[in-house]
Amino acid sequence: MPSDSSALRRVWDQRYSEELRDPTPAIVLSQNIHLLPKEGKALDLACGLGANALLLADQGLETAAWDLSPVAIERLREKAKAKGVALDSQVRDVLAMPPHPKSFDVIVVTHFLDRGLIPALIHALRPGGLIYYQTFTREAISDSGPKNPAYRLGTNELLDLFRPLILRVYREEGCLGDTEKGIRNIAMIVAEAP
Repeated sequence: MPSDSSALRRVWDQRYSEELRDPTPAIVLSQNIHLLPKEGKALDLACGLGANALLLADQGLETAAWDLSPVAIERLREKAKAKGVALDSQVRDVLAMPPHPKSFDVIVVTHFLDRGLIPALIHALRPGGLIYYQTFTREAISDSGPKNPAYRLGTNELLDLFRPLILRVYREEGCLGDTEKGIRNIAMIVAEAP
């Protein structure tokens, strides 16, 4: 494994070993859960502590959860076992080993951005499959999220990245209006494979 992956793994292992709070599912998933299929295969990619994976499995989907961090995956396995939820959780470098074409009905990605991976995600969807994607934007009202602007979305960038798919939900509020209200600092999309 390249040394940059090893260094990144150590950073995330440290962060996940120090995290005490239980994570909550992403807004894009929790607010649009009604769009999920009744059955099928789902992937929580770069899952972290796996709140999205647990929610997908609770909905009856055969769920995989992948993350670079062994600490995150171990904590997720413990949580799934305690809840009695079946998950296929794997330590996996998703950039080196993206999902295979037409292998998932649902893919969820939150707070992870590698633009070069997007085409593989689109191809990994089965016909009618959905991608739920949410991450940080450059236009933000706080300093939450990555400091490097390369890891933040430009205005309406998600629309361009997922243009081959059918748009079902999109939200990006920027700094418009009353910034004390709404969903700020992020953009989210739910899109369907034709």
